[in-house]
Amino acid sequence: MKLNNQGFTLLEMLMVMFVISILLLLTIPNITKHKDSIEETGCEAYADMVQTQATAYELAEGDVPTLSQLESSGYIPSTTCEDGSSLSLTGKGEVVVTG
Repeated sequence: MKLNNQGFTLLEMLMVMFVISILLLLTIPNITKHKDSIEETGCEAYADMVQTQATAYELAEGDVPTLSQLESSGYIPSTTCEDGSSLSLTGKGEVVVTG
């Protein structure tokens, strides 16, 4: 009678689960700790993109746009960041994050 020994033992499976749980315990707090900085960077990146689109509008139309003109013309999808911060344009066409 032959025994089939092709498989993991209970001890091997417990060790694998232990290693995976340690890795999760190390990574999850780091991800949640940096969530605020990731959202802030996202808003800054969106403001830079709006600045680029304002410059493109100014080159195409010949005048400094407002945010509502950029949104209605399809240059930008929204006048606010995903975190709720508002954007505004100065008289010179510079984008400023408020709130």
